[in-house]
Amino acid sequence: MTSYLLERAWVDGAVRDDVLVEIEDGRFTAVTPGSGVDKFPRSTGETVLPGLTIPGLVNDHSHAFHRALRGRTQRERGTFWTWREQMYAVAERLTPDTYFDLARATYREMVAAGYTSVTEFHYLHEPEPAMSDALRSAAAEAGIGITLLDTCYVSSGFGAPPEGVQRRYSDGTAQRWAERVGDGPAAIHSVRAVPRDQLHVFRGRAPLHVHLSEQVAENEACLAAYGVTPTRLLHDEGLLGPGTTAVHATHLTDEDIALLGTTRTNVCITPTTERDLADGIGPARRLAEAGCRLTIGSDSHAVIDPFEELRGLEMDERLATQVRGHWSAVELLEIGTATRIAVGERADLVTIDTASPRTGGTGADENTAVFAATGADVTDVVIGGAHVYTSADDEAIGRELEAAMGDLWRRP
Repeated sequence: MTSYLLERAWVDGAVRDDVLVEIEDGRFTAVTPGSGVDKFPRSTGETVLPGLTIPGLVNDHSHAFHRALRGRTQRERGTFWTWREQMYAVAERLTPDTYFDLARATYREMVAAGYTSVTEFHYLHEPEPAMSDALRSAAAEAGIGITLLDTCYVSSGFGAPPEGVQRRYSDGTAQRWAERVGDGPAAIHSVRAVPRDQLHVFRGRAPLHVHLSEQVAENEACLAAYGVTPTRLLHDEGLLGPGTTAVHATHLTDEDIALLGTTRTNVCITPTTERDLADGIGPARRLAEAGCRLTIGSDSHAVIDPFEELRGLEMDERLATQVRGHWSAVELLEIGTATRIAVGERADLVTIDTASPRTGGTGADENTAVFAATGADVTDVVIGGAHVYTSADDEAIGRELEAAMGDLWRRP
């Protein structure tokens, strides 16, 4: 058995003092608030975590290799489509070894920021299975939980064949992709990348993720090709529902929102990537009110900070509407976390320094976590009961990122 004494913790929807948690086989077996704050620190075997502790945060959309682009794509004006060419250049350079090094460092950065699990949207297949093995091994060494979504990408756009580095992504047809992958978590890259007459391959798969309406140009091309929006296309092909997560969902019609909501389709919003790539502001509040469950992701890793993603949901709504107060801190924490600090739940914990220059004097409650803290305020991370990160690890993680980038960019 492993035990931790949490100075303050978000339990049952409220912040409680001096919470003793006991863990066996990666899950909480006891959660006891009010075990005596005057006894901090104690010497009865538990690890003391001072500060504010919340459940682990979920990164529901990641492309690990995009981390190599941070700081290297800001030198010229452009759009998502010009950024994409730079992304392709990185994809072309990667080998299984450099991918492993880059992904391991990226996943360690995620853990340091408070993410305890990641959903990796993996489409850089060739050589397969070496690339997917690199991601799994990287996550294992970083200590983060991973859901690896093998992604189908067989067209450069509405039936056109793959071009250039896209050939590394493609199995040729969705049927060949399915024969290679078998059962398991999966993704459709987008309605651009899988022709309509091949989408039936994905019916009944769950979990299933898909990039959806990230760009106005995607919507226009889909209307030209099929006469419907991407959301209507997925609905008509039987691919919306609770087992499906639509990523981005930025440029939607009223009908699109209704279809996603009535089918209870999940939606992953990635605010820091949306603003970095000039994608736009999605209708997150309307999607939630329509019936969608929301999650967050760091996507392109221009920023790896779950607090910034959660805060971005509210701040972007303010910019779009000129009105404040769309989301409460409790609602946003529920979006960001997949577990609770409760008996039977997976034992993932993130502890925040409540006396940093950013958090000091803010009340040390859920509002501190969502509206004041940043990933730099995370002091400790526990995943499945294992204490996988302390702030003393930051220097080593920085060196690892520097080495991974150096190896990648030095290649001819």
